[in-house]
Amino acid sequence: MGLRFSDRVKAMAGQQAVMTGFMAPPLKADGTFFVLTREPMSLCPFCSTDAEWPPDIVVAYLKAEVAPSRFDAPIEVVGRLEIGSWTDPETGFVSQLRLQDAHARRL
Repeated sequence: MGLRFSDRVKAMAGQQAVMTGFMAPPLKADGTFFVLTREPMSLCPFCSTDAEWPPDIVVAYLKAEVAPSRFDAPIEVVGRLEIGSWTDPETGFVSQLRLQDAHARRL
């Protein structure tokens, strides 16, 4: 739908990437994936019809479960960058950018 990745993002596809941002409120308390946002989000877009996902989100698929962070606490995520539309077969969540085999740490 007109989405284009920058040359820098395309060049990093398949490589390890480090991103900082904020953990969007997750669907459940512990999980192996979460949505990383540039700006803090206090509402879970899955849970509220009034909330919308920002256009610059990245889904982080973790090596191990992680407890949620405060929505306004910055985190750093390291993982292998995947680009392009993909639908998670377990959740049905569609993403354009993903960090696979990732780990996160609070800053």
